[in-house]
Amino acid sequence: MSMAKQGAKTAAPRLRFPEFLKQPGFQATTVGQIARIVSAGGTPDTSEKSYWGGDIRWMNSGELNLKRVYEVQGRITKEGLKNSSTKQIPAHSVLIGLAGQGKTRGTVAMNMVALCINQSIAAIYPNEDAFVSDFLYHNLDGRYEELRALSAGGEGRGGLNLQIIKDLEVLAPTLAEQQKIADCLTLLDEVISVQGRKVETLKIHKRGLMQQFFPREGETRPRLRFPEFRNAPAWEETTIGEIGSFYYGKSAPKWSLDVDAPTECVRYGELYNKFDVVITETFSRTTIDPKSLRFSKGGEILVPRVGEKPEDFGKCCCYLPLANVAIGEMISVFETTQVPLFYTYYFRNLYRQFAKVVEGQNVKNLYYSELEPLAICRPPLEEQQAIAGCLSSLDTQITAETHQLAALKTHKQGLMQRLFPSSEGK
Repeated sequence: MSMAKQGAKTAAPRLRFPEFLKQPGFQATTVGQIARIVSAGGTPDTSEKSYWGGDIRWMNSGELNLKRVYEVQGRITKEGLKNSSTKQIPAHSVLIGLAGQGKTRGTVAMNMVALCINQSIAAIYPNEDAFVSDFLYHNLDGRYEELRALSAGGEGRGGLNLQIIKDLEVLAPTLAEQQKIADCLTLLDEVISVQGRKVETLKIHKRGLMQQFFPREGETRPRLRFPEFRNAPAWEETTIGEIGSFYYGKSAPKWSLDVDAPTECVRYGELYNKFDVVITETFSRTTIDPKSLRFSKGGEILVPRVGEKPEDFGKCCCYLPLANVAIGEMISVFETTQVPLFYTYYFRNLYRQFAKVVEGQNVKNLYYSELEPLAICRPPLEEQQAIAGCLSSLDTQITAETHQLAALKTHKQGLMQRLFPSSEGK
């Protein structure tokens, strides 16, 4: 099948490999002209045990986020395959999410192994004489927002359908140039994947250290100590209220925020979505009279007082080393003469205990009067500093590697914008 009809619209990309610089522009076609699109998904009856636990891979729509799908969690039996609407999809098919909440709808992936799919996924089989599967995958993967906008239902649950996919316009060059572009982007995807695994490995390592560095509930010795402290006594049993004191921040309401306002501030919502363990910079400024605010001295631990999920309160404790920053009223501020960064990590490790004293139904509250009696253990200052230094160094490495991952993704986005011409031919 020919890729495009004679006289079809063409467009040139802003970036081409040297060997293709003199080639004609990319020709316009549609996915329906160059590929077969099928909805071959289904879910075997979950109540029928004989349908599940076999050797056949079965993919749910959430696993589209894996992008290059080498493995999935689900397994069905031959009986399950026979008695459901799902069919096996050959490897190297282009998959696209048809429906679902969150980011599933419009997400594009490629299965690197044969598998079955659920009913919220469509499979696209490009004609090999006209299209390279990897090229189509990269082309559609870069059009997520467009696919979301085309789905029926807009920003609600909505959904794509096969006709929408068939009508999608694709601008494409010769097979040789398609393969070159696909190889370039696939190699970059592999670099991004390696970097992503590196970041995740560091995060897993940190979680493991956190579990080892702090005693379990009811114990006074951690399972891991630095060599110089291995023969030291057990940690001293105490409470949060005995090692420091709390106070509440004061109002810095949303209406008072302005980029040109004179006073830097931290608001409770930012503990959830802006900051990591250490607050190194602020993002808000308030016009409220400084006389009506509470300012940091530098070295405080900030604990959100309001939230939605009980386990998030402890996980979002932050260390504020900056002085003269106004602290919003929905924040509990903890001061201690011990090593505050150590206790910031300790509080995060105690998130389950924090969750137990959270109050409220729809809007949850964590009053510091409920935190003060919580049992903790206190090691020597030198051991506090060693643990804080180790975890802080690891956080610095995680941040650097995460920035590198973001830079690679940004580079890929820019490269795709130059390698693929826009449908308007600009």
